[in-house]
Amino acid sequence: MHVMLLSVCVLVLLLPRPCFTAPTFIPEGTSSPSTEPQVDLKLATEYLQQYYNLEKEPFGRMKRSGPAFTSKVKDMQIFFGLNATGVLDSDTLEVMGSPRCGVPDVEEYSHIQGTRWNKNVITYIGRYTRDLPRSTVDSLVESAFSVWARASSLTFVRSHTRNADIMVEFHGDLYPFDGPGGTLAHAFGPGLGAGGDTHFDDNEHWTAGETFNLFVVAAHEFGHALGLKHSRNPDSLMYPTYRSSRPANLLSREDAANINALYPARGRPNHLPRYNWSSQNNPWMSGSLLPRLMQNRCAPDLTFDAVSTLGDATFFFREYLWIKHNEQYDIKEGPISNFMPKIETRIDAAFWVPRRSTAYLIHAMFWTVKGSLVKGKPRALSHFGFPVWVQDVDAAVHIVKTGRTLFFMHDIYW
Repeated sequence: MHVMLLSVCVLVLLLPRPCFTAPTFIPEGTSSPSTEPQVDLKLATEYLQQYYNLEKEPFGRMKRSGPAFTSKVKDMQIFFGLNATGVLDSDTLEVMGSPRCGVPDVEEYSHIQGTRWNKNVITYIGRYTRDLPRSTVDSLVESAFSVWARASSLTFVRSHTRNADIMVEFHGDLYPFDGPGGTLAHAFGPGLGAGGDTHFDDNEHWTAGETFNLFVVAAHEFGHALGLKHSRNPDSLMYPTYRSSRPANLLSREDAANINALYPARGRPNHLPRYNWSSQNNPWMSGSLLPRLMQNRCAPDLTFDAVSTLGDATFFFREYLWIKHNEQYDIKEGPISNFMPKIETRIDAAFWVPRRSTAYLIHAMFWTVKGSLVKGKPRALSHFGFPVWVQDVDAAVHIVKTGRTLFFMHDIYW
């Protein structure tokens, strides 16, 4: 039998362990650590190796400096919307120490999205944990599947045979768990054999409320079992870090859009289902609401100030910058200065000239971008031949066929 193992999701609780001694780092040329914080380098190194493909140093050496380490730290900071300095500051270490899922965050190692079941009726069979009554486990698992059923065309049916699509079990397997407080669960993406199977560590204390809430963890894992990957949106159920409490609307609009893209709702392929998982309807939802940090930026009426192709990617500008590469599912997102440190303002217009492999970004002045690098200082719009009274433009587009660039301001253009 061919086994298609498309993805393994491992929820990992990255808490400092007794064997992780926090070393004191002394900068070169100094005799005390007064200007450097004490950093758990081992934790940071293992985190970056597991989630950002940081290559291991020979002989187990660890280095907090050097371009490779700094680059991976910056990648992680960009993913979580932190200040992308490449430095292990307190905010970065706090995220690294948070409970999270074990699927890598770098795109080339987490291509789950786009894989799907080729049917809309998914069967499952489950085993039980010793921590909860069987009837409670059945209700929690059913509720977790219902989260996704309400937002898609999927129907989940409990099976009584081992040939079910998704096996829900509490045990260890070829991907072993590590006891209490470490790996919580993992899931396989859609496919034959182990595809879709979801396993929970029975050494954890599973509950229907606080701490390790089986409903919340199961709903996240089932998202992977259905073909979804992680989201950068802190409000998303598919956000990498584990949280015991969730908003009353468990799925964000992003989650609903992603599952609906894989399994369009019956008769409404372009409609995002509305649902309200209030605590009255769902006894497994408890705790305070999480802040909706990303919802305003992802609202259905979202508009952009400028959109342009830059090489093999499309750049969307507003207060933030979104970057979508042609061959990648994921979208990079963060403040413009994270990607282009020389630009600390918003962008009103942008255009790409392929024959020069150059992009031009405009806000009162213009910047020249080659590759991902901003070249030189911003220059006045008069360099384009505009009269001095033109202080800004609303939009610009380069026509490849004619080799001309059109600039728009209010109801006139050049």
